Amino acid sequence: MKNIAVLEGGYSHEKVISLLSAETVFQNIDKEKYNPIKVRIDEEGWFAFYQGEKIAINRSDFSFGDVKFDFAFIVIHGTPGEDGKLQAYFDMLGMPYSSASHLATTLTFNKFVCNQYLKSFGVKVAEAVLIRQDEVYNSSSIIDKVGLPCFVKPADGGSSFGITRVVEENELKNAVSLALQHGTQAIIESFMQGREVTNGIYKGKQGIKVLPITEIVTKNSFFDFDAKYKGESEEITPANLPLEIEQKVKAETKRIYEILDLDGVCRADYIIQGEEPYLIEINTVPGMSDASLIPQMAAYEGIELKQMLSEIIELAS
Repeated sequence: MKNIAVLEGGYSHEKVISLLSAETVFQNIDKEKYNPIKVRIDEEGWFAFYQGEKIAINRSDFSFGDVKFDFAFIVIHGTPGEDGKLQAYFDMLGMPYSSASHLATTLTFNKFVCNQYLKSFGVKVAEAVLIRQDEVYNSSSIIDKVGLPCFVKPADGGSSFGITRVVEENELKNAVSLALQHGTQAIIESFMQGREVTNGIYKGKQGIKVLPITEIVTKNSFFDFDAKYKGESEEITPANLPLEIEQKVKAETKRIYEILDLDGVCRADYIIQGEEPYLIEINTVPGMSDASLIPQMAAYEGIELKQMLSEIIELAS
């Protein structure tokens, strides 16, 4: 029976979400076929939770005691699970893992770089400006380019941490400062008026499977942390979209998945303006908790999480 490391934790504010996602994955891995073991990576170190004990991981071969792992199921949002670091480590060890490759995760983790790359393939994205740590910038020039209102967020963060909706130019400085507390770079993006939808996708034994689309209707000014994780939004699966727009969103999700050569389960977020989907971002390690969207999409499609996880493991092993 294969030993599956379910990796949780991380070094970012998203750790709290990772622990919830990892619990869902841990509970839904087929225990008749696999032996899942939680492994936490955080500021305290690398530890396996095994038979009631917390045991340090040997990082030279990713083992502990006499236990060797056969597969890594990465459920760490943010660094080091979603930015390519763990993927590069496992590549060097020759251990298969659940997510996209080192190159793909490094690229997609920086929202600005990824969106500019995809823009060259004709993917529609918001007008955006990138601000680096300690960079001097001109607020007026930025507003002239992106307009008001606009959104400021970390280029390399997630779970809606550090996002501000800016409606006045004098709010920009504090918004950039907040974003840089949650990431190494900040993106300032044009506000896109439209319907917010998200679309899951994964690669299984039958090939690429595009999941149903979910529409996000939030009570807040945008889909922030409270809307995402505290029930302050309505998540409608499947989204009530005209068939033509539904097909366009799903086709774009599949195209992006293929352009970036992704693997495992991913999620693409969009704003629909008129009849056109504009990409917000790609998540290569999307939330998998009970409050997350991928489990909702899979449930509507009649796909058991147990089956989805098994297919991801079998395909990558």
